[in-house]
Amino acid sequence: MTVGLDYALLAFVLVSAVVTALLRDILGSIIAFGAYSLGMAVVWVFLRAPDVGLTEAAVGAGVMTVLLLLTITKTVRPPGEANVGRIDVPSAVVALLLVAALSTTLVALPPVGTGDSPPANDGVTRYYIENSHEETGVKNIVTAVLAAYRGFDTMGEAVVVFSAGVGILLVLGREAFG
Repeated sequence: MTVGLDYALLAFVLVSAVVTALLRDILGSIIAFGAYSLGMAVVWVFLRAPDVGLTEAAVGAGVMTVLLLLTITKTVRPPGEANVGRIDVPSAVVALLLVAALSTTLVALPPVGTGDSPPANDGVTRYYIENSHEETGVKNIVTAVLAAYRGFDTMGEAVVVFSAGVGILLVLGREAFG
């Protein structure tokens, strides 16, 4: 991926996060949150974690957006409540300081996918590379790790996504059938 696309994606995620936090219109904020979740799903895919990206897209951009939209259709704004709010300056300063402190660690990270990254040189990774085919019979190392070594974790992710989908269907079914 080109550096320009990296920065464009980073800018999109940051802008959508800030817009989500600053918008006072609830519907606009929910839409911005959905865009943020979708952007984060793409970030996970670019970081070579497609299973996390798929979960973020399904739960964050899909299920949460639908649940939030259903929530605002069932709630009523009290009469006389203004739609204009003020930014809590101390909270914004604390949030910006936290983001700045966490951003200083980014320069210490190795580029994604290089052989210099610590996980590529640790014993666990080498063990999986050398032994996964013999122990599991699966030719693809990623599939062997997800299905054999991390089977319960993968099953848990599938249960979360499935449960979220069933919850949405139940809520939508209740809405459709009263």
